Amino acid sequence: CRCRAPLVPIAAESHPLYNRVRTGQVPNCAIPCHQPYFTQDEKTFATFWIGLWSILCFLSTSTTVATFLIDMERFKYPERPIIFLSACYLFVSLGYIVRLVAGHANVACNPEHHHIHYETTGPALCTVVFLLLYFFGMASSIWWVILSLTWFLAAGMKWGNEAIASYAQYFHLAAWLIPSAKSIAVLALSSVDGDPVAGVCYVGNQSLENLRGFVLAPLVVYLFTGSLFLLAGFVSLFRIRSVIKQGGTKTDKLEKLMIRIGIFTVLYTVPATIVIACYIYEQHNREAWERAQSCSCPGDPHRPKPDYAVFMLKYFMCLVVGITSGVWIWSGKTLESWRRFSARRCQAGKPAGTAGCGEASPALAGRTMPSVAPYHKQVPLSHV
Repeated sequence: CRCRAPLVPIAAESHPLYNRVRTGQVPNCAIPCHQPYFTQDEKTFATFWIGLWSILCFLSTSTTVATFLIDMERFKYPERPIIFLSACYLFVSLGYIVRLVAGHANVACNPEHHHIHYETTGPALCTVVFLLLYFFGMASSIWWVILSLTWFLAAGMKWGNEAIASYAQYFHLAAWLIPSAKSIAVLALSSVDGDPVAGVCYVGNQSLENLRGFVLAPLVVYLFTGSLFLLAGFVSLFRIRSVIKQGGTKTDKLEKLMIRIGIFTVLYTVPATIVIACYIYEQHNREAWERAQSCSCPGDPHRPKPDYAVFMLKYFMCLVVGITSGVWIWSGKTLESWRRFSARRCQAGKPAGTAGCGEASPALAGRTMPSVAPYHKQVPLSHV
C-alpha cells in the first residue's frame, strides 16, 4: 500500500497535518480536493444536481416563510413548527448556494496543498458553510420533533392552541440551543472537514467517529423520537374518529386533518430515513474504499468503490424536505393572504383620498353612478 495519485502525500514535517492523517491505513496521505472515485462527468453532474435542488429548496422555503410573515395569525400551533422547519431549510439551501457561487475548491479545499480540508475551523468561508448546513440542519430535525410533539398534544392530550403556544419559548430554546451546543463542540474540537463530492464543509466527511457522534446518532434519535409522538397522535386521532362516527357526526374535517398529517409525515420521515441509510452505507464502506484506492492496482475493475447514485440520492433527500414543506401553504388561503397583502401595500402607496388598486375614487364613483350600491365599478373617463 502506498499514497499513489490522485491521493496527496504529505511529506513536509512543517505541514499542519503531518503524522495526523491517513488514508487506507497509509499515514501522511490525504484525500484530494475532488473525490477520486468518480469520473469528471459525474463530478460535473454532481455540481448541477446539488445546485438545482438547493435553488428549488430556496424558492419553496422562502415562499413558505414569506407567506407566514404576511399572515402570522393563520399559522398557529400545533402546525407553526412547520414554518420554522422551512426557515431552517432555507438556510441549509443557502449553504449549498454559497458553495455553488464560491466554487468547490474555495470552500472545501486547502488551496496551498490541493487536498480536502481536514480537522479545521477555517477558513471563514468553510466555517460559514458548515454552520449553515450543520446548525440549521440539526435545528430542522429538532423542529420536526417539536412538530410531532405539538400534534400529539393537540390530538392525543386535547390541548388547545393557546395551551401549546404557552410553551413556545421552551420549544425555541430546545430548537436553537441544542444545535448551538453541538456546533460549538465541533468547532472547539476542530472537527470541520471538506466533502470531496459536494464541495462543502461539514463534519464526519473524513472521520468516522465524528460522523457517528455528531451526525448519525443525533439524526437517529430525532427521527425515532418524532416518529413515536406522531404514532401516538395518530392512534388518538383514530380513536376520536371512531367515537365521533358512533355518535353519528360527520368526520370530514378530522379526516382531512389526518390526511394532511399523514402526507407530511411521509414527506419528512422517508427522506430522513434515506439520509440516515446513506450515512450508514458510507460509514460502513469508507475504509474499504480508501484501502482499495491506496492498496489495489490502478484500473482494477473489481476494487470496491462508492455507488455514485447513493451520494446523489443523499444530497437530494437532504433538500427535498424543504421543497415539500410548502404543501402546507398550497391552498386558496395562501392566494387570499397574498391578495390582501398586495391590496394593503397598494393602499399604503396611494395618497389619501385617491383610488386604491383597481378601485375608483369616491369623487369619480359619485359622478359616474350616483344612486348606487356599495361597490362602484370604475368608468373610463372618456365616458363621463
